Amino acid sequence: MNKVLLIGNLTKDPEHNTITNGTAVCKFSVAVNRRFANSDGNRECDFFNIVTWRGLADNCGKYLSKGKKVAIVGQIQNRSYDASDGTKRHMTEVIADEVEFLTATQNVQQSASGDVKTQQVFMSEVSDENLPF
Repeated sequence: MNKVLLIGNLTKDPEHNTITNGTAVCKFSVAVNRRFANSDGNRECDFFNIVTWRGLADNCGKYLSKGKKVAIVGQIQNRSYDASDGTKRHMTEVIADEVEFLTATQNVQQSASGDVKTQQVFMSEVSDENLPF
């Protein structure tokens, strides 16, 4: 079984492209904190390259940006390629099946004077009577 679950923050804005056959692909990297501190008392983190395809790639390219927190479910894939200098390079990536956006969204409003105001949107509590089950 090849399954991975990661929760971390994007290290840079995602790269959203379309390959030659018209399929959308989005690539980004995620920094994931380790569970325990090292001998110096610092918590280290690991960096993972993430690849999404098709509709998921479109959503990630549209809504994600550097610093946003995400949860990723996918599988690890190793591949190799020939670099421009003629050397063979190896790469490990996570091919994401699911990406959950964990950072709260913001409403952006622009006033008549051109000032941009952002307002944090939080989820509201739902009572048990409003649930359909």
